[in-house]
Amino acid sequence: MRVGLPKGSLQEATLALFRKAGFNFAVGARSYTAACDDSSISALLIRAQEMSRYVEEGIFDVGLTGRDWIIENRSKVADVADLIYAKVSMRSVKWVLAVPQDSPFHSVKDLRGKRIATEVVNITRDYLERHKVKANVEFSWGATEAKAPDLCDAIVEVTETGNSLRANKYRIIDTVLESWAKLIANHRAMRDSWKRKKIENMAMLLKAAIDAEGKVGLKMNVPRKKLDAVLKVLPALTSPTVSSLHDDKFVAIETVIEERLVIEMIPELKRAGASGIIEYPLNKIIY
Repeated sequence: MRVGLPKGSLQEATLALFRKAGFNFAVGARSYTAACDDSSISALLIRAQEMSRYVEEGIFDVGLTGRDWIIENRSKVADVADLIYAKVSMRSVKWVLAVPQDSPFHSVKDLRGKRIATEVVNITRDYLERHKVKANVEFSWGATEAKAPDLCDAIVEVTETGNSLRANKYRIIDTVLESWAKLIANHRAMRDSWKRKKIENMAMLLKAAIDAEGKVGLKMNVPRKKLDAVLKVLPALTSPTVSSLHDDKFVAIETVIEERLVIEMIPELKRAGASGIIEYPLNKIIY
C-alpha cells in the first residue's frame, strides 16, 4: 500500500502520531522516502499542499493532509477519518483574514476592490463570494505576513495560536476556514478489499492514538471498607474497573484519567485509603 506523509511543519507531529498508532517510519535527514516496519507499506514524504492531488490520481492509495488543501485543490477523494492534531497542539488551525493593526479596514466588506495575498486562492475566493465581495486575490509564494500594507491590503494566512500574526502586528478580521488533518484515500483503493481493510485499520489506530493523548492509566489497591471514599476522589466521568483480589478484604481499581489531574489526585487517593498506586502512559484508546 502506498502512503503519502506530509513533509514540512506537520512532519514530526505526524511521524510521532504514527509511532503511537504502531507504525514506525524511518526517515533519513535528506530523504523523501520513509521505510515502515510494516513491509506491506511504502511511504513518501511530500508537501501537504500537494497530497490530495496525488491521492486523487492514485499515485498514493492513502495520504494525510489538511482539510484546507483538499478544498483548495478541489480534490475528489475518499474521506476516511478526521485527525485533529497540529504541529504545536492537538487542535485545529484556522485560515484568517488579517490586516495591519493600523489599517482602516475592519470587515471583509471594507475590502471591496482591494488586494488580498494568500496561498489559498480558491478558499479565499469562495469566502469572498459568500460575502458578496469582489476583491483581487493573488497567490503568495511565501512570506505572506511581510506583504501588507506595501504589496497588498490584507492577507489570508493560517494560524494555530495567532502568535506569529500578533508578532508581525496584524489584526484578525475574520476566520475564513477552520482546518484539521484528514486521512484520505483514493476511491479505487477503497474498492480493493485488502487495501480498504488496511486503510480502515490505520484510521482506527491513528484515532485511538489521538484519543489517548493527554491521558494516563491508574491502578491501585483499596480496602473494601474504603472503596466509596476512593471512588469519590475519581472524576465523575470515569468508569473505573473494580476487581476482587485474592484477599477479599481488598479490591483493585483501574481507570483512565486526564494526565493534568494526576498531580493533585494521587495524593488524595492515597489519603482516601488507596495503596500500590501505579500511573502508566497510554498509546491508544479505542472506544
